[in-house]
Amino acid sequence: MAGKPNIKPDRPWFSSGPTAKRPGWSSQAIPHELLGRGIRAPEVVERFAHGLQLTRRLLQVPAAWRLVYVPGSDTGAVEAALWSMLGERPVQVLAFENFGQVWATDIRDHLKLEPEILTAPWGAFPDVLKVDPAKDLVFPWNGTTSGVKAPDDDWIAADREGLVICDATSAAFAMPLPWDRLDVVTFSFQKALGGEAGLGVAALSPRAVDRLDRYTPPRPVPKVLRLRNAEGFDAALASGSMINTFSVWTIEDWIDAADWGLSVGGLPALISRTEANAAALDGWVRQTDWIDYLATDPATRSTTSVCLKFVDPRVTAMDESARQALVKRMKALVEGEGAAFDIESHRNAPAGLRIWCGCTVETADVEALTPWLGWAYETALAE
Repeated sequence: MAGKPNIKPDRPWFSSGPTAKRPGWSSQAIPHELLGRGIRAPEVVERFAHGLQLTRRLLQVPAAWRLVYVPGSDTGAVEAALWSMLGERPVQVLAFENFGQVWATDIRDHLKLEPEILTAPWGAFPDVLKVDPAKDLVFPWNGTTSGVKAPDDDWIAADREGLVICDATSAAFAMPLPWDRLDVVTFSFQKALGGEAGLGVAALSPRAVDRLDRYTPPRPVPKVLRLRNAEGFDAALASGSMINTFSVWTIEDWIDAADWGLSVGGLPALISRTEANAAALDGWVRQTDWIDYLATDPATRSTTSVCLKFVDPRVTAMDESARQALVKRMKALVEGEGAAFDIESHRNAPAGLRIWCGCTVETADVEALTPWLGWAYETALAE
């Protein structure tokens, strides 16, 4: 059995949400002047508007698109789109991991629509040949809980009739997004840039705004999910106005993260950092005989929420509860050493490891992490 490693990651945070803060982050860097001010104060509204401007610039959102804040992180942003837009035409959902399954359930059971649900087993992406451009489509670009991402965008019709609502929370700022093939793109502060939780963003294409302007959904919409007013799209939301009381600290922390992203080279640099981290982890996976990717197709393997499964026959012969116990013990071992935190798979996913490799993680820390994973595995298995 290998001995305990000597080098630990300097920043041992590998959670898939909230993710690691940016390198060099400090609470002292967050402006305090507006804390305690009224949420409608002009100075506060200006900061929220500034956050949207930075987000647009960093993410390279097309000029014609509108950006709005929504409470409830990415979940709130997706739900706002579902409740405010769906029902005009038939809808399809790609449900290949936990959150796609949640969106399908909400559309069916709470919106009382009859979605066509295109499923795939854990580790696979659905059959995109079944996607109908005449229907609305809801799907995650990157399955945070499965480590499976969309392989490309060729399967989304450029001349589609339906809207494409894309949950991009673990893809935005880390992977290229095909804006011309999407209509609603949602994400949260707590994913790729390591912001504080609680706020989500919905980016709306002109086609999405047109849907909001002319279509009144046949259901009451809770206030915190309303993207419409009596006239259609509530344009005030795109100017920094808030649906309800948002955290000023959270927006200042987001501005800090976006400023950092721009300072290191913008979106291309963030994608490059992410890919370097994923490559470092990939080198270890390829050399390790007891672990492999949950995503079976290399073209669909996430570079952010990298999900790994056990392939050692001693472990695959165990039942799922025993595998979960093994993961729990590995987690306790590395956390007890201060070598890594939050490396377990999502609670609804198959037992395994999940390592966040997004742009706020340093490649040297990924490289320092992997020997600890080997040590924890051998130690836990020998106990």
